[in-house]
Amino acid sequence: MNNEKALAKVENFGFPVLGDDLGEAMSEEMEGLSIDFDRVKIPSGGGLAFEVPGDDPDNPDMAKELVGVIVDHHPVNAYWAQKYSGQNNPPDCSSIDGKTGVGNPGGACKTCPFNQWGSGENGGKACKNMHRIYLLRDGEMFPLMISLPPTAIKAFSNYLAKRVVGRGRRSYGVLTKITLKKETNKDGIVYSQPQFAVAGVLSPEETQKAAEYSAGIKAITRNIGIEAADYVETRKAEMGEEDPF
Repeated sequence: MNNEKALAKVENFGFPVLGDDLGEAMSEEMEGLSIDFDRVKIPSGGGLAFEVPGDDPDNPDMAKELVGVIVDHHPVNAYWAQKYSGQNNPPDCSSIDGKTGVGNPGGACKTCPFNQWGSGENGGKACKNMHRIYLLRDGEMFPLMISLPPTAIKAFSNYLAKRVVGRGRRSYGVLTKITLKKETNKDGIVYSQPQFAVAGVLSPEETQKAAEYSAGIKAITRNIGIEAADYVETRKAEMGEEDPF
């Protein structure tokens, strides 16, 4: 309870308004184009700093922690029939909600044979299960996109269940702090494990703004396709590999 009382209350986060003006501007300026959200890279080899795209694309910013409001998050699944060998091919089958696959084989992810343990290498799954987080930082218009590898999904699930939903909150109603911790898997590979903590609680007014922003941004986030880069980056983070295959 002491930790709960010590949490800062956020009265003015500075949410952008996704109103009609922005919708009209996006429609006019982005016709025929798509938004590529800045992707945060989780380091390989147990590194403790995220790579965050900055003004210079050749020199990303390094951040030991990320703090913001989670305005959307959802599971994504991707299946490649052929083993990845460096090409940037889209998956043969993918799911933007972790429930229904589109492509070959397509259909219900839960019962798909490629989404069962033992269908892939070393007893794993042939279908790659990941989780996307969209983190909006104070004063920014669009959120950062973070693709969590399988090793990080349990920590994120526990965070949501025990620290957020279990205490009567929503993910967009708190400030979330994400840091990295060095871990070692059963094969002795050192990797970077994301850690999640509540850094503050939004006021009822700010939570309402966050809910409105979240509802608006989902029209964009839930339509971003899955690419080979999604899996490559999560694989690097998970296995500590510079070149994953």
